[in-house]
Amino acid sequence: MKLIIQRVRHASVTVDQKIVGEIAKGYLVLVGVCDTDTEEIAEKMVRKMLNLRIFEDNEGKTNLNLESVNGGLLIVSQFTLYADCRKGNRPSFTKAGNPDLARSLYEYVIKKCGETVPHVAQGMFGEHMEVSLVNDGPFTIILDSDEIGLHN
Repeated sequence: MKLIIQRVRHASVTVDQKIVGEIAKGYLVLVGVCDTDTEEIAEKMVRKMLNLRIFEDNEGKTNLNLESVNGGLLIVSQFTLYADCRKGNRPSFTKAGNPDLARSLYEYVIKKCGETVPHVAQGMFGEHMEVSLVNDGPFTIILDSDEIGLHN
């Protein structure tokens, strides 16, 4: 599983010219699922994301997590995070999770986040979406379950 976490001042997702999800201060999170991901991996990724201390305290140090600043979450499914561009110029997406698994784990991530975060908004799985954001910093973190040892 890959999460692209962007600290934002505000963010929104539009489908067919209608806003389907938006937040003020918080994280815009792009979620990519691969076929070897499980609910256990998703839960650990959510825990890691929610405990990240990437908001500034009164001294300007990144010591505060999402809960400390009453931040919201906007969660968007994005299979293209598993693009393989090693050969040729057209990306391959064979490493992306099959749609049924991806939808299930995407919804699981939203559910787990909603257990602790009061404001969780989302995109629409499988739809063409327009994502707007003001990245604060900019500050972007990439969490990859392979890199943090969750697939071992």
